[in-house]
Amino acid sequence: MTWKVRAIRGATTAAENSVAAIREAVHELLDEIESRNDLDLSEVVNVTFSVTRDLDTVFPAAIARQRAHWQSVPLLDVQQMYVRTDLSFCIRCLIQFNTPDPTFEVRHVYLRQAQTLRPDRSLSEAGLRAATAG
Repeated sequence: MTWKVRAIRGATTAAENSVAAIREAVHELLDEIESRNDLDLSEVVNVTFSVTRDLDTVFPAAIARQRAHWQSVPLLDVQQMYVRTDLSFCIRCLIQFNTPDPTFEVRHVYLRQAQTLRPDRSLSEAGLRAATAG
């Protein structure tokens, strides 16, 4: 069996620059990534979070570290490069993980206003329900 490193991308937006809003957005994003990808956290190599410069009240990694089974996952926070036209209050993540399954279908997650970043990877609520039901 050959293991391979794969990656899951995700992004969302916080409602405002507050601990509560960032916490809500990070939990929602990670919940969706875990559920859509059947992610085994023991196989995660590392997770990098990036945030736009208008989010500076809490580290997303500190929020993720409080989740069940995330205490031993290597986490890193960085500031996203500033681009004048970038989405405000945006949180992005890159999860690298090992898998023995070469056919593992990665499902990237783009929520809230971050759906505009990758409309080809975003599912509407109706589309998500249809995709998970079938």
